[in-house]
Amino acid sequence: MACAYTLMATDNRARAGILHTAHGDIPTPIFMPVGTVGSVKAVAPDDLQAIGAPIILGNTYHLYLRPGHELVARHGGLHGFASWPGAILTDSGGFQVFSLSSLRKIREEGVEFRSHLDGSKHLFTPEKVLEIQLALNSDIMMMLDECVPYGASREYTEKSLGLTSRWAARAIDAYPPGSAPNLLFGITQGGFYRELRTRSVEEICALPFDGFAIGGLSVGESKHEMYELLEHTAPQLPADKPRYLMGVGTPLDIVTGISQGIDMFDCVLPTRNARNGTLYTSVGKINIRGRKYAEDDGPLDPACQCYTCRNFSRAYLRHLYVSKELLSFRLNSVHNLTYFLNLVRGARAAILEGRFAEYHAGIADLYADEWNRGQGL
Repeated sequence: MACAYTLMATDNRARAGILHTAHGDIPTPIFMPVGTVGSVKAVAPDDLQAIGAPIILGNTYHLYLRPGHELVARHGGLHGFASWPGAILTDSGGFQVFSLSSLRKIREEGVEFRSHLDGSKHLFTPEKVLEIQLALNSDIMMMLDECVPYGASREYTEKSLGLTSRWAARAIDAYPPGSAPNLLFGITQGGFYRELRTRSVEEICALPFDGFAIGGLSVGESKHEMYELLEHTAPQLPADKPRYLMGVGTPLDIVTGISQGIDMFDCVLPTRNARNGTLYTSVGKINIRGRKYAEDDGPLDPACQCYTCRNFSRAYLRHLYVSKELLSFRLNSVHNLTYFLNLVRGARAAILEGRFAEYHAGIADLYADEWNRGQGL
């Protein structure tokens, strides 16, 4: 089986590489826009192509419930159904299921849950979530795991870790390496206990997955706690395979993750904040709702060449937002996604040129307030 990842360069722990998928090679580090139900909110596939997004996410849980993976399969998988020519990663749906704490039961076989849509009962097993993802024909499939809540006891976390490891082995049995061009990633867990994080890495990474993820971060902990566990865990993942930090995605989080050797990131933050009027720029975050932008004829970000910044003033963007025009969602989302993609492109260039520490420091300075808030300062 061909390797899913080629390492191109390192700068201390930071890595630049190429992720190989059935729908194209992807330069890493990479940020992946989130298209939960087969659509990145407020933007079309041609918008995503225009900003150079090579890969997006879909979610197994939501697509299974609606419209159903069988229907998607009849339309040529998620690529054909959504008219998306690039690569697709699908989460297993585990995080969504486990967030429904009052609607699910965990057992060795899998997780039984009730749909948040109509209350109907379903069972996700390690085998079932792969069956669904194969029907979606995602380029990267994620195993079923349990995302342990912040504050869980060591006893609970250790028991959960064992269950996730057994589910990982069942996923490999159900989908042996090389079975098809779809890649299969394992997910390490371990909660907020360093020794359990190490044990999970040892158990999951002993299996022949195509790549490995760190799950269970950004679930309510402080930034200090998250970064400490990231620094502990990321370097233990195999160096010859892609490393994915799941659901973590402020600009500061991303460059910090890259500094520890992470290759892949996803988060709803850029599109969610775009719809709330919070925009990321080369001089920091801007709240376009502000009255001070009402007569600002300048571009949103003079350093950005996205469609939004090339064509519209801050005054117009504010007008759209306060007028509740739907175009506001699109233009803001196009810009924020461009910013996040440029962020990882800049990191990649800095790694290749041996100046990543300087790049990281610049982003950290720009978002110093974010770090301080995360520490309660």
